[in-house]
Amino acid sequence: MKKKYKLSVLALISISLLGVGVSGCSNNSEVAQYGNNKKITQQDFYNELKQNPASKTVLANMLIYDALKEAYGNKVNQAEINKTYDAYKNQYGVQFNAFLENNNYTRKSFKQLIEINYLSKAALKAQMKPTQAQLKAEWKNYQPKITVQHILTTKAETANEVVSKLDAGASFDSLANEYSVDNTTSTKGGKLAPFNMTDKKYDTAFKKAAYKLKDGEYTSQPVQVTTGYEIIKMIKHPAKGSFSANKKALTQELYDKWANNSTIMQNVISQVLKDQKVEIKDKDLKSALDQYKGKTNSANKITK
Repeated sequence: MKKKYKLSVLALISISLLGVGVSGCSNNSEVAQYGNNKKITQQDFYNELKQNPASKTVLANMLIYDALKEAYGNKVNQAEINKTYDAYKNQYGVQFNAFLENNNYTRKSFKQLIEINYLSKAALKAQMKPTQAQLKAEWKNYQPKITVQHILTTKAETANEVVSKLDAGASFDSLANEYSVDNTTSTKGGKLAPFNMTDKKYDTAFKKAAYKLKDGEYTSQPVQVTTGYEIIKMIKHPAKGSFSANKKALTQELYDKWANNSTIMQNVISQVLKDQKVEIKDKDLKSALDQYKGKTNSANKITK
């Protein structure tokens, strides 16, 4: 049922060019030798490298990372970055190296991608502050986070069997351990971390079914999702409460939405690059940051 994690703020590609660097290459040190005294110098390699369209993407990512790191490096928690990285490792298990290879990542560049997301969100929070009107608008559709248990099966017949056993009084925890194919939660009674309707890790069908439940209730029919069939039990379904009591949660929801808005994030990154006085000297690579030109830090206007 759980979807794969998504890193949605920026896309950082990882190719071997990152190990070369675009500065400090302009000399005649040999990169390779062939034939009768033939050689490729770092300058030759650099000139050829610049002609590859990917080189501009690599340069842009390097500059964005360095600018963000310089401006907001003290605003992110390395422990949180490591925790997110470890969550990916646990999710993919023995397939983690294959996941990295298939997506052209190294372990270092993938962790850097995670760090860029945290740095970008820090920049977003520094540049944009939700207005009272925006929070009030968010409140209209706000629903508090709920906590549930779930049992994921691959077949409808199995899911129906689980429901029948629940109806007969069987323990949800024991059935989760026996039947659920979600190995990350099956030994914990199928318990998931609190989530709400904006959480992208879960199918819409799953979230809608969950929100209909009261504390202690479970779905009387299996819920079909992209990865199989779910049985869901509600642990805690809080009341909506008051606007003032939920202001912090509303603020975070707005930041989460803005972080997934490419136009807003381009404005945020553009302002960081401007503040850090980033300038590309090489005329062949000068257009690497063109998509950020003309952007401002007035991203609040976009959200109104």
